Amino acid sequence: GNSINPGHGGDIPKKDLVENIKRLQPDLLFFSGDQVYDHRRHYAAWLRFGRDFGEVIRNFPTVSIPDDHDVGQPNIWGHNGKKSTLPGASDGGYAMPVEYVKEVERAQTSHLPDPYDPTPIERGIGTYYTHLNWGRISFAIIEDRKFKTGPAGMIPKQGPRPDHIRNPDYDPKSVDVPQARLLGERQLKFLDEWGKDWTDADVKVALSQTIFCGGAHIHGRVGGRLHADLDSNGWPQAGRNRAIAALRKAYAFHFAGDQHLATVFHHGIDEWRDSIYSFCVPSIANLYLRWWKPLEPGKNRKPGEDPILGDHLDGFHNKLTAIAVANPTPEKGGDRLSTRAAGFGVVRIDKKTRDVTFICWPRNVDVSAKDAKPYPGWPFTFNQLDNYGRKAVAHLPTLEISKPDQVVQVIEDKSGAVVYTLRIKGRTFRPKVFAKGSYTVRVGEGSELKTLKGVKASAIGGVTLKVKL
Repeated sequence: GNSINPGHGGDIPKKDLVENIKRLQPDLLFFSGDQVYDHRRHYAAWLRFGRDFGEVIRNFPTVSIPDDHDVGQPNIWGHNGKKSTLPGASDGGYAMPVEYVKEVERAQTSHLPDPYDPTPIERGIGTYYTHLNWGRISFAIIEDRKFKTGPAGMIPKQGPRPDHIRNPDYDPKSVDVPQARLLGERQLKFLDEWGKDWTDADVKVALSQTIFCGGAHIHGRVGGRLHADLDSNGWPQAGRNRAIAALRKAYAFHFAGDQHLATVFHHGIDEWRDSIYSFCVPSIANLYLRWWKPLEPGKNRKPGEDPILGDHLDGFHNKLTAIAVANPTPEKGGDRLSTRAAGFGVVRIDKKTRDVTFICWPRNVDVSAKDAKPYPGWPFTFNQLDNYGRKAVAHLPTLEISKPDQVVQVIEDKSGAVVYTLRIKGRTFRPKVFAKGSYTVRVGEGSELKTLKGVKASAIGGVTLKVKL
């Protein structure tokens, strides 16, 4: 978020951010949405954003995508482009004229690669979800609100607002209705194809507006507890699970924003920690404060860890593990950009080890200074393989491949479904599977592709398959 309100630090120059970007020399800049908070004059505010960050945007490759405030709404459920008629737009769709929405997307996304499927949605609004390959890192750029359905009239109302659930005793299953959509079939198809294509790629990353969970408990002010927020991508739960399942099949992690609260979560579908990691970056200038403050202590924490960390259920009963959180401090006053938990995120990818490190920095620090410290809980490092944390039921024979760093795809014969696709590191790989039976394994790519059929899964190790390419 990039609030323009002086009370939120929006009038403070962005020089500290620009100077730190220059010190870090990133390979890619990512602005995840809400670059513009002026709900009626996007063009003027976009030019102001350019004045603030033009020095680094012109020198570093940059991805920007719009979110709700950019298109003039406090929240958005794009609902495939329909027109919204309710205050707050909780019925789904866009409140501003089509021409306004198109101008926003033209300004903020015309630099991206061509969309995967440019077919317009309702009322002629375009799409921009796409794939970017940069430095052997494969990025899926997702529009996680454009196809999402609005809650008003679709689910039982649980509070004074259609998008807020304040009743802690409600049944989460009651809102996970079959007609609710999150990414939509078009984007799920894109993620499926993207996950299987490892051309010139070693690591995969999803970039979108926000993370796939309810990532906060306190909203707006101290004491403003909200049981569940339907603006978050924790709802609908079935859509959330399908999105995460698509990403973990590619061993991808998720990098996003919007929550006004920096977090690292390890997501789960059936069990805690069986899926991807996400990093939600903080706001540049924070309009609307949020806190991660679960009422119950997290389970399976490390000794001495804060009770807010560990295994939790969000307000929709999605499984997630809190790894790091940068909550605002509760007191009033003080430095606006410290008490409001503003800052920026950095991701470092080691392509040799496939380790990924998340770092979250506060505003107004020199990241090159010896005494500079990120927010507590960061840096956090994990390995690419940790993005599919699901426990194996069995394994296939260990593959010994004649050439290193090959693409391996595992297909379940019974269902014909791709279990996962990955460019392995080195020459050996023992594929894990989640059901007994036989599998087809594809090794290599292009003209050097070998298919192994009828490979049996076993709980016993020691078997090796040699693959000559």
